[in-house]
Amino acid sequence: MIDKNLDKLRQQIVDETDGNKFHQLIQKLLKKYSETDREYVLGILTEYAKNGQILHWQNFLLTDIIKLVNEDEVYYIDFFKWCVTRPELTYWGIDGLLKTNGKKSFSALIEILKNESFKTSIRAKAIKSISIFSKQPFNRELPKDPGHWKVEDLRIVEVEIWQKNGYPSGQGYTEPQIHISLENPKTELEKIASKLNLKLEAKRIKNQDLSNLTNWLAIANETDILNITKKWKLPENYLLFLKNYSPIQVFIDNKNYFEGLHLYGASELIKRQEGYSFNPVTNCKIDEWPTNFVVVADAGADPYCIDIHQINENDAPIYTSIHGSGDWKFELYADSFVTFLKEIAGK
Repeated sequence: MIDKNLDKLRQQIVDETDGNKFHQLIQKLLKKYSETDREYVLGILTEYAKNGQILHWQNFLLTDIIKLVNEDEVYYIDFFKWCVTRPELTYWGIDGLLKTNGKKSFSALIEILKNESFKTSIRAKAIKSISIFSKQPFNRELPKDPGHWKVEDLRIVEVEIWQKNGYPSGQGYTEPQIHISLENPKTELEKIASKLNLKLEAKRIKNQDLSNLTNWLAIANETDILNITKKWKLPENYLLFLKNYSPIQVFIDNKNYFEGLHLYGASELIKRQEGYSFNPVTNCKIDEWPTNFVVVADAGADPYCIDIHQINENDAPIYTSIHGSGDWKFELYADSFVTFLKEIAGK
């Protein structure tokens, strides 16, 4: 028997016309009843997606529906088949159809990909979701968000060939090689790097896309390290960090950093000096930039630099400045790179 309070909540959701209040009701529904009355909750959500009063919430609810539906739960296949025929619901309906109908949905999704009447973002979503499900690299080297793809990014010919070959499963993407010390840290630097890795790993688990790596600390490419050591004499702690724990698209969302902090990896360190010490347009050094500063991170273009003329006991201080104010006015931010890394890791 259905809880009377749950039935009352269902009616409130149906009747509500204020978006903020509706959101609160949905959160209450999911928090209180999604585990004990999953199928009834799904009934409420799917019915609203079809006939709800607040149109944009019909779309938003699909992500909650997809989370609650179990894989291969065939009862919901027809619902998701209907969703992908509705332009306002197609984007997320694609994932629901894949989750419930698996490989059998490939043909329908390929038709969406090829249909030029759909927005590029929806066509891109179709090929990206197919890529993830099939482990085929149709989404290689493309933005994580399909909304940023262009028409020319849609690898339709590749997908058609794959279709003719019977939809074989791919190999997927290989995870970056991480240093063994992240699992068994001993030195101070290793322990801090390990702590940062755990922080980044939590973000990866929530939202990981191996076709577009983000928030990894990985062993650096030897050529990148060689090019770096040819250009600068870096303090040992920082160089060791780059070698063993080179950041790959590491972004720290922290109130200490304006617009968040982008921590550079070995593959991008030299290029990231552009706009600070080097002008890529004129192909010349910028005279105003101190030759002893190497930018190792930035927060909204505000640079964080290691001072390679103050190397002491295998480390060096970090300085920062606000960009766009005319002259650079650097201030000491951390007495060493290790101290800087502690703050980033949240220690």
